[in-house]
Amino acid sequence: MTAMFPIFQHAYFVNDIVEAAHKWHELYGAGPFVHVPHHVTDKFQYRGTKQEADVSYGFGYLGDNQIQFIQQHDDTPSIYRDMYEAGQEGFHHVGCLVNDFAAARAKMLEMGFENACELWADDVNAAYFDTRAVNGGFTEIHGDPVHILATFATWRRAHHNMKPGDSVIMTMDSPFPDGRDPGYLD
Repeated sequence: MTAMFPIFQHAYFVNDIVEAAHKWHELYGAGPFVHVPHHVTDKFQYRGTKQEADVSYGFGYLGDNQIQFIQQHDDTPSIYRDMYEAGQEGFHHVGCLVNDFAAARAKMLEMGFENACELWADDVNAAYFDTRAVNGGFTEIHGDPVHILATFATWRRAHHNMKPGDSVIMTMDSPFPDGRDPGYLD
C-alpha cells in the first residue's frame, strides 16, 4: 500500500525570515507571515542526539498552501545544516498533516526512510524523514490536533483577507493589525 500523505506545506531554509517574507509577498502575494523567533521544543532528537539548533520560523500562506521559512542562528548539527551551510538557502522540506501520527511514522519507517529528527512542541508531534532521494529534501509528518488546525486556519484566513498596505509580518496574537480580528471582544 502506498502512503497517502497530502502535502500542506512547502518549507525553505533562508538567511533572513523577514527579508524572505517580503520577497515572497512582492513576487507571489504570499503572506502575511507569523514570525516565531528562537523556537524551543519540549522534547527533541536529531539523529539520536538531543542537540537542538537555535532556529526561528516564519509561517504564511500562498493560496491554501502553507509556506514556512526556517532560519538557523548557529552551527549546531541539524536537518537544516544537513543540506545547507551558513549563507546558503533553498528548498528544505514538504509538510504533511497526519491524523494518526504513530501510524504515519511507522509507515515512513516501513518505506525505508530514516527518521532524522523528531520533536514534541506546542502539544503536537512532528518528525522529519530524510526523503532527499525522492524529493530533494525532507518530509515532515505533523500531527493535526484541533488547536493546530485552528491556528493554521487563522493564518490562512489572514492571507485570504490581506489587503494592500497590510503588514507582511504579523504576530501570533494579532493576525489582523488593522482591527479585522476584533480585539474589543477580549
